[in-house]
Amino acid sequence: MSSVKLIADSGATKAEWCLLQGKKKKTIFTQGISPYFFDTAQITEILEKELLPALKGIQVDEVFYYGTGCINPNNNRIVKQSIKNVFKDLTVIEVTHDVMAAARALYGDDKGVACILGTGSSSCYYNGKRIVINKPGLGYVLGDEGSGAYLGKKVLQYYLYNTFDEELTGRFNGRYNINSTSILESVYKKPLANRYLASFTPFLSENRGHYMIENIIEDALNDFFFHHICKFRESWILPVSFVGGVSYHFQDVLKELCRSYEFTPGKILKNPMEGLITYHR
Repeated sequence: MSSVKLIADSGATKAEWCLLQGKKKKTIFTQGISPYFFDTAQITEILEKELLPALKGIQVDEVFYYGTGCINPNNNRIVKQSIKNVFKDLTVIEVTHDVMAAARALYGDDKGVACILGTGSSSCYYNGKRIVINKPGLGYVLGDEGSGAYLGKKVLQYYLYNTFDEELTGRFNGRYNINSTSILESVYKKPLANRYLASFTPFLSENRGHYMIENIIEDALNDFFFHHICKFRESWILPVSFVGGVSYHFQDVLKELCRSYEFTPGKILKNPMEGLITYHR
């Protein structure tokens, strides 16, 4: 009898779980799990309340968890202990980072440069077996160029500095019932500011074609190319592939930037789960 596997792909905003039982699969979503914001007890509580009920008592044998922040050894231990608290009889447990999820989903056993553009951003050179060079982001305060948080921050800057023209300001006010006081309070006083910033990225998707919107998107993604992808000499030799919501929604800009930098564009996936299912099966 084949073992029951549970694969997790967790960003800062949401986590996707896939239960594999032979040829059957079941997808479950929970809130994102970032060990930078949650401790062991909090993550355990999230898993018990949001994940376990959807499993309906199924015995899980193997867990493969890919998550934001798990490249940090201490964060890795926090997540691994939380999983052990919830699943008592695992035969296999692997906790690794979201960059490895991107690499395995995009390339399998092949080589290439893998990039994540979701709520946060990151990149690596993957040799088909392991990540040889990793260029992690510096988080939404110092870095995360090209990410949803970075793009959302640009939107708010344009709005608060009154850089948007009258048309875009009107659209913004119509879309969001907020003011400068509530924005600053959410960014500087409330938890999970990165999620809050990223929540303004859809405004860019909804207003494509306006020159200010196009400038924000291109400038933010170009910052990612310049500070991250250009640091790999392999970027001019091997395919450059992308995963994440930002990658998926602005793939036309990514492809154009690849042409400008003379990179070979590879795959662009909205999320890595299907690739991870193929890899682990």
